[in-house]
Amino acid sequence: MEPLDPEACYRALVTRDPRFDGRIFVGVTSTGIYCRPVCPARTAKAENCRFFASAAAAQEAGFRPCLRCRPETAPDLASWRGTSNTVSRALALIADGGLDGEAGVEALADRLGVGGRQLRRLFKQHLGATPVAVAQTRRVLFAKQLLQETRMPMAEVAMAAGFGSVRRFNETFQELFRRPPSALRRRAWAGLPVDSVAATGVTLRLRYRPPYDWPAMLAYLRARAIDGVEQVEGEVYRRSVAEGDEIGTVEIRHEPARSNLAVLVRFPSVRALPGILARVRRVFDVGADIEAIDAHLSQDPFLAPLVARRPGLRAPGGWDGFELAVRAVLGQQVTVVAAR
Repeated sequence: MEPLDPEACYRALVTRDPRFDGRIFVGVTSTGIYCRPVCPARTAKAENCRFFASAAAAQEAGFRPCLRCRPETAPDLASWRGTSNTVSRALALIADGGLDGEAGVEALADRLGVGGRQLRRLFKQHLGATPVAVAQTRRVLFAKQLLQETRMPMAEVAMAAGFGSVRRFNETFQELFRRPPSALRRRAWAGLPVDSVAATGVTLRLRYRPPYDWPAMLAYLRARAIDGVEQVEGEVYRRSVAEGDEIGTVEIRHEPARSNLAVLVRFPSVRALPGILARVRRVFDVGADIEAIDAHLSQDPFLAPLVARRPGLRAPGGWDGFELAVRAVLGQQVTVVAAR
């Protein structure tokens, strides 16, 4: 990872340049808070700003998340920052809960085929933070998103975010935000009944970097939808989800005005929520740095007009390895339509 240029980062902060959203985070020493570069708060003085390549690095340095710009809603571009393949794979495992509970860095490193010391070095090199710090930041920011975007009970929020206990969840929030989790609830939720994931489902929003060719993505998924598992109806994609012996559903809608995908999840176990969202990110290529991709492809004289004609075209992913392998084999032997 190349060192961040403080002057360039500060210019992006002053102009609130959306191109840097998700690429950098700024810690303000006078307040102890870290923000996205598009934060609407008054811009801090340059001498009070420290810049980080990830939210985890800012949090590990002792800064707490801003309640206005909400770092948890920034585009997740970690895998597009030139990170090594090992770090990208590790981030995917962490997103699936690879460091939750009693799992440790050594066990994660074994799954990746590297040593624990090497994995820590790679994380420091590419993200500026340790694997444990990255996992803790993900837990905190995901819990914060659940608190502010859903009406899930506190116990379910703690479990979904990967905290070992409600007590640990409360202690972490008190230590980081200097207030209990209940204080972060949106005022709009005050007095309303709580909703569980299993009963009514929860809707969370995944932010992407625009543009996004949603019609092309739906056309691809519609042509390959598995009967009884997937459905594309109008502008909405739905599918069933299986984790162990439990079955639920997921529904994805496009919100272009906000550059979001709205994901409605109904599932018996809240602990499966991070993994389900990680798969949605993968299938819909949410983390793509589309501006960088299009700029690179546009350098080719043959590809340039194609990119200009279809800006925001994404590379659809697979829900899981088994499903993707079966699709590939059957699609090669027969046709895409027959493979369904």
